[in-house]
Amino acid sequence: MKLNTINFMGVRNVAFAVTVLLTILALFSWFHKGINFGLDFTGGTQIELTYQKAADLGAVREELAKAGYHEAIVQTFGSANELLVRMPGDDAKLGNEVAAALQKFGGDNPATVKRVEFVGPQVGEELRDQGGLGMLLALGGVLVYLAFRFQWKFAVGAIVSLIHDVVVTMGILSFFQIQFDLTVLAAVLAIIGYSLNDTIVVFDRVRENFRVLRKASLIENINVSTTQTLLRTIATSVSTLLAIAALLIFGGDNLFGFSLALFIGVMAGTYSSIYIANVVLIWLKLSSDDLIPPATKDVVDERP
Repeated sequence: MKLNTINFMGVRNVAFAVTVLLTILALFSWFHKGINFGLDFTGGTQIELTYQKAADLGAVREELAKAGYHEAIVQTFGSANELLVRMPGDDAKLGNEVAAALQKFGGDNPATVKRVEFVGPQVGEELRDQGGLGMLLALGGVLVYLAFRFQWKFAVGAIVSLIHDVVVTMGILSFFQIQFDLTVLAAVLAIIGYSLNDTIVVFDRVRENFRVLRKASLIENINVSTTQTLLRTIATSVSTLLAIAALLIFGGDNLFGFSLALFIGVMAGTYSSIYIANVVLIWLKLSSDDLIPPATKDVVDERP
């Protein structure tokens, strides 16, 4: 092993303990607190309002509470002059009633209703089921791809890594009760793709180094391969996190859940590609023999 190689796998047992702890806490939060599904999945009313001047969010929330709408979620939408009001409920007329109440409250800064949308609970339930099915299909597609692209031990490592990333991300969102809507679901699907890409880069180098480092052990191979891809991993992760941080800070309330889920997922994906996917290869005792294609018998022509 080269002197400038970082011994990543030297702390794999500590990393495994941290992984198990984070996963248990995430699952506990997931099943204890549950997922805070947004109106996209539960059904409800969404109202878009435009004001002549910057709207006072606190005053709007207070007015809605006085009118009896205590569960209303009020946030800016695009600019300080535009508001988005979301409310759970199965009454299709609720949106018009809330809009009328806010228009009366406007005073010297009247509100103009741009759009009122109602999502029924049945539609929300279908979206939730389809979203979960979409995540499962994404994981299944990844498994099929890896089975053809790599040896099956690599596929197991990648799938365990992906499951960890999704569970940790969903657990943190559940703990802080971040609203889970279609944009957050899109972020989770993006996390699957990002984490897979990071893992494949490391796996490709591990596979190549089996031919180059013939006398090295599997742990030495993984340390060398991870070190060789470290600069690429850092550059990709840091640049991605900077872009996501910009969305998180300046994207407003509508993109907060999406940005936060991506931020958590990218960090988890970078960690798991090193300390989960690679560790699974060690557990499964990957060797150069696993990468040798099976011998094919030559067909002997016995015809006279």
